[in-house]
Amino acid sequence: MQDMHQRTIDYLRVSLTDRCNFRCRYCMPKQGVVLRDHYEILRYEELLRLIVLFGQRGIRKVRLTGGEPLVRKGIVEFIRTLAGLGSLEDISLTTNGSLLAQSAAALKEAGLRRINISLDTVDPERFTEITGGCGRVEKVLEGLNEALRVGFQPVKINVVLSEAFQESDLHWFLELVRQKPVHVRFIEYMPIGPVALKGGLQIAEIKRLLAQLAKSPLLPLKNVVYGQGPARYYHLADSRGTFGFIAPLTEHFCGECNRLRLTADGKLKPCLLGEAEIDLAGPLRGGASDQELLQLFDRAVCQKPSGHALCAGSENPVQRKRGMSQIGG
Repeated sequence: MQDMHQRTIDYLRVSLTDRCNFRCRYCMPKQGVVLRDHYEILRYEELLRLIVLFGQRGIRKVRLTGGEPLVRKGIVEFIRTLAGLGSLEDISLTTNGSLLAQSAAALKEAGLRRINISLDTVDPERFTEITGGCGRVEKVLEGLNEALRVGFQPVKINVVLSEAFQESDLHWFLELVRQKPVHVRFIEYMPIGPVALKGGLQIAEIKRLLAQLAKSPLLPLKNVVYGQGPARYYHLADSRGTFGFIAPLTEHFCGECNRLRLTADGKLKPCLLGEAEIDLAGPLRGGASDQELLQLFDRAVCQKPSGHALCAGSENPVQRKRGMSQIGG
């Protein structure tokens, strides 16, 4: 299905929960956010109905997010059910990695195709600080290694370029990409949420430092796609993995956006950075027909804006009705 700007919408990000075992500073305040009651969160059966219906409009790729999706019970069986539909080309998941070591094998066996792990620094002290005192980087690295061991391909690492990321981290990621088939993606920090962080290294500086440290140029991978996102990928001549760069502020990619977002409490969002959302939970639980739910999907597609207005260089957080943990990223 195409939106008003001739973009094909075939990708749905589904937040399974607003709960998370981290308190990442750019995502939520240390004291947390007001959580939805359990009855407000869409049941797996409700999510399944919506995903099947939206498949009639061309949704072929689903990414499961949170909060932290692995804190929700029953996720493995839900993924097995999604995989059994036969209509989805791709099922992926974004996680903070802290619970991945014990669940990676089951997720893979159930039919999960790809996995993204958030890892903003490998320094233990800075990692604990950026996660609000809740995270241990060792647990995330265990999850990363287990994901590779059980055969996820690709395994992506999302690195938000906040003040937590330092040049010393770059050395570690450089060696990781040389040795393992991972895709490390550097993402510009977007000042959205309850806490203003200082922006970290800029993407242009990351590219320069990588080439300098590697003593080798970064080679662009043209016409290569590792998933459904906006990353631009590069590799080194001696690397098994790649580097990706996502620049929502300095290089707007809204013109290529192919996604909608479904929040854990059943709101369909046409744009991550927009306030517009369409309630599906009420109609879904109020007896709406399949056709009525599809009409709400169509409305969301029609409301998808041509782009966002967030500017590069601002360190003042943009306050939204929902924080990133409540949207699903």
